[in-house]
Amino acid sequence: MEKILKINPRDNVAVALQDLPAGSSVQADGQTIFVKTKVAAGHKLALQPIARGDCIVKYGYPIGIAACSIAQGDWVHTHNVQTRLGDLLEYAYAPDFEQPKPEPPKTFLGYRRKNGKVGIRNEVWIIPTVGCVNAVAKQIEKESQKFLTPTLDGIYCYNHPYGCSQLSQDKLNTESVLAGLVNHPNAGAVLVLGLGCENSNVEELKKALGTYDPDRVKFLVCQEHESEVEDAVQVMQKLCTYAAQFRREPCSADQLVVGLKCGGSDGFSGITANPLVGAFSDRLIAQGGTAVLTEVPEMFGAETILMNRCSSKAVFCKTVDLINDFKKYFMRYHQKIDSNPSPGNKAGGITTLEEKSLGCVQKGGTAPVNDVLAYGHPVCQKGLNLLQGPGNDLVAAAALAVSGAHLVLFTTGRGTPFGCPVPTVKISSNSSLARRKTGWIDFNAGTLLAGEPLPQLSEKLFDFVLEVASGTRQAKSEAFDKSALAIFKDGVTL
Repeated sequence: MEKILKINPRDNVAVALQDLPAGSSVQADGQTIFVKTKVAAGHKLALQPIARGDCIVKYGYPIGIAACSIAQGDWVHTHNVQTRLGDLLEYAYAPDFEQPKPEPPKTFLGYRRKNGKVGIRNEVWIIPTVGCVNAVAKQIEKESQKFLTPTLDGIYCYNHPYGCSQLSQDKLNTESVLAGLVNHPNAGAVLVLGLGCENSNVEELKKALGTYDPDRVKFLVCQEHESEVEDAVQVMQKLCTYAAQFRREPCSADQLVVGLKCGGSDGFSGITANPLVGAFSDRLIAQGGTAVLTEVPEMFGAETILMNRCSSKAVFCKTVDLINDFKKYFMRYHQKIDSNPSPGNKAGGITTLEEKSLGCVQKGGTAPVNDVLAYGHPVCQKGLNLLQGPGNDLVAAAALAVSGAHLVLFTTGRGTPFGCPVPTVKISSNSSLARRKTGWIDFNAGTLLAGEPLPQLSEKLFDFVLEVASGTRQAKSEAFDKSALAIFKDGVTL
């Protein structure tokens, strides 16, 4: 195994593939480089002298500037690198993309819904309009388990703390999120549970829902019932009977919507797990499917790559607004745009937000960007979509589900057990994590470091995803409690 990896010919740093002790040597660009200070696996080594103020280049792009003079063989990290990110920028549209070559779509076993959509799970969901009824929703979930049949994949409530004392966009966001879940095809039937005095009440939610099937979606307002749990369980029996009529049948992969997310990244994420998911995304899109990339702050510093892949000037303009509006969000609260990476990211070898972003955007592959979605809005265009959302794992993954993702591919170098309302497939960036956390990790991308070809591994991942979609395999996250719904909040609470 090689000791270091130089990702792009233009790079002036390399990634350590194993711990490099001080005084050891490595080979790069036809020369021997002596390691001056210990460089941990996943961290960066200077391949040449870098003067103060010069760019640190990785992936072929600047990831920051040298805060001081850096010698060849030095460890390159937060102690000697600073970000280049700052204020809002102006951008010019310079299209640079190719349409993917179409492929015949594979198939999976899904549930065809009466509105023409396809689901990969046949669950019955309880959606509270307001946090005040969370405990009631949980009790209804518990008492309804007796209605499970072999054709139902589960009965779940999705609790959250919002739905009242919210104003303006916060109120609309909550209603959009709840409506997105109610309309999600992974739910064969849904009980909407209201309190009665909240500002995002049942009647308000119905406005956000649009047209719905009254056999599939039913409503119960707790203040209008003497025994709300008992009455709701009776409604749940009817909903379970309705949902149990659906059976899995062959569906084309062009019906799949897959969310793309990363969290707890390390220095290998941008060279293993994220490129692997990018290859998967390209293949799904070539088969007529849809991929959704979010985490807008983790596009900062790599946004021009996505902008130049926009399929039209209109989509480019929406992408510019997506980036600058999120920067304005930071600025409103007097926060630095480069507040990321997290402590765990830094421990894993990621130094700046630019570096993290250049790794993160690789999950979107190379396909054109066909649309940009506001938070809580549903997918309307096939192909690659960008979704407004933060980097926070729980909020971003839930946002992907709300916009219609059947499942989420979640890459990680650190590991995490969390789940969201749809199956959340964890893909490790390194083999050590996959070995240690077998209860968390579904798929190991670390074999790329041992020489497994990317096309071969992406084929395995595609087949793995089809198994998850078909229900013949569960994501590890589905074994954990996934009932907490994280909603993005930005505003006053009354």
